[in-house]
Amino acid sequence: MGQQGSSASCAMDLDQLHTFLEIVRLKSFSKAAQTCYRTQPAISAQVRQLEQELNSTLFERLGTKIALTTAGKIFADYAEQILDLRRRAQDTINELDRVPRGELVIAANEATCIYVLPQVFSEYKKQFPNVQMLVDRSYGARVVEAVLDNLADFGITQLPVEEKRLQIAKIHSDEIKLLVPANHPIVSKKFVLPRDLIGFQLLLPKSGTTRTRLNGWLEPAETQLQISMELDSTEMIKRFVMAGLGFSFLAASHCSEEVARGKLSIVSLGPEPMIRRVGLIYRKDKALSKAALGFIQVILDHAGNVGSTALSQHRLPVVATASVAVDS
Repeated sequence: MGQQGSSASCAMDLDQLHTFLEIVRLKSFSKAAQTCYRTQPAISAQVRQLEQELNSTLFERLGTKIALTTAGKIFADYAEQILDLRRRAQDTINELDRVPRGELVIAANEATCIYVLPQVFSEYKKQFPNVQMLVDRSYGARVVEAVLDNLADFGITQLPVEEKRLQIAKIHSDEIKLLVPANHPIVSKKFVLPRDLIGFQLLLPKSGTTRTRLNGWLEPAETQLQISMELDSTEMIKRFVMAGLGFSFLAASHCSEEVARGKLSIVSLGPEPMIRRVGLIYRKDKALSKAALGFIQVILDHAGNVGSTALSQHRLPVVATASVAVDS
C-alpha cells in the first residue's frame, strides 16, 4: 500500500509520455524498453504510474500481445499533442537565436527619440524585423530608477551617472545653446553669459537634467532674470520662441532643421560651452537576449559610439524581453 501511494503521487512527466507512445508505436513493452534504453520492468513501472495517476487502465494484455483500451486511445491522442507542443516550443525558442522576436519597450524622452535616435530605430528594424518596438515617454531620474528596478533593460540618459551597478557607454555628444528668434542681435555674441539675458523673457524646460544644469548656470543672475514659462515639450519651446514669446535653451541637434531654414538662431553659453553627453546604461548583472544585444550594437554603431567595449561583457545567449528607457 505504501509503495502504491508513493507511485500515485508521482507527477506525469514528458519522459513517461514518450515511453507510453513508444509502446503504442511498437505494440511491445520489450521493444519499447530497447528504444528507450531502459529495462522492461522500468518501462512497466512507468506505465503503472500513468495508470494510477489517470485512475484508468491504458493497455489490455492479451497473452503476449497488447492493445490500447478506450481510455488508452484517448490518452494517446493527448500525449501526442503534448509532445508536439513541447517540440514546437523548443523549435520556437531555438529560432530566437537565429531570428529574434518579442518586444523592445523604449521609455523615451520624446526629443531624444525624434532628433537623435531615428537612424538607430530604422537600422534596428532592418536587422530585427520580428522584434516589436514600443515607445513610452520617460524623463529624468526615472530612467535610472527604471533600469535599476528591472522595469527597463536599458536607459539612455545624460551623463554622468554615478551608479556602480550600471554599465555605461557614451553614445552621443551635443551642445545646449541659447535659442532665440531668427537673426536676433544677441547671436552676434561669441557666447552669452547669464547677465546678458537680464530683461528678456525666459522659457525653461520644466524638469530634467538639462533644467538642473541650467539652474546652476543661471544662478549668478537669478534674482534679475524673468522666467515667464516652464515647458515640457521641445516642439512647444521652439514654437513659442519663433512666436517671440521669449528665449529658451535647447540641444543643438533638436533645432538644427529650424536653424538651417532660418526660423531660429542659436548661440553658445559661456564662458565654457554646456556640453550634453548622452550614454547607454544597463545593469551589469543583467542577462541580455540576442535582440537586446543587437539593440546595443546598433545604437553604438549609429549614435556616435565611443564606448563599445561595454558590449563584449554581455554577449550571453539568454532569451529575455528587452525594454529601454531614455532621458535627454
